[in-house]
Amino acid sequence: MSTASAPALVTHQGSCHCEQVRLEVDAPADLVVQECNCSMCSRLGFLHLIVPRSRFRLVAGRERLTLYTFHTGVAQHTFCSGCGVKPFYVPRSHPEGFSVNARCLSPASIRSRVVVPFDGAHWEEHVAELPPLSPPSGGTP
Repeated sequence: MSTASAPALVTHQGSCHCEQVRLEVDAPADLVVQECNCSMCSRLGFLHLIVPRSRFRLVAGRERLTLYTFHTGVAQHTFCSGCGVKPFYVPRSHPEGFSVNARCLSPASIRSRVVVPFDGAHWEEHVAELPPLSPPSGGTP
């Protein structure tokens, strides 16, 4: 009997448009991301790569981040105060992790990207469809 192993992780680098906010995220080279149709994500074009905190590192720009919350206040939306781009945030669905905007990642480390639609406009009815995080671990951006 063989056991399936998790795909190997690579370090992806990403940033906001002005590159003052820079990040690294460990994820497979073949990305599976969610495209949400909620009022926030559809306006921003955000493609969700949701990872545990242990696989996310804020490399530069903490002082440039502006925080925005709404509705339940659980999601911590972070934007670059210079260019206005949202390269990552703490999602309501996985508050113990981060959602990185796959559009903000350098294409150099991405072998492929599959986009899966997610009905965030009806979040409560569909949140259970999101994949779980791997085992959580500590860390902050």
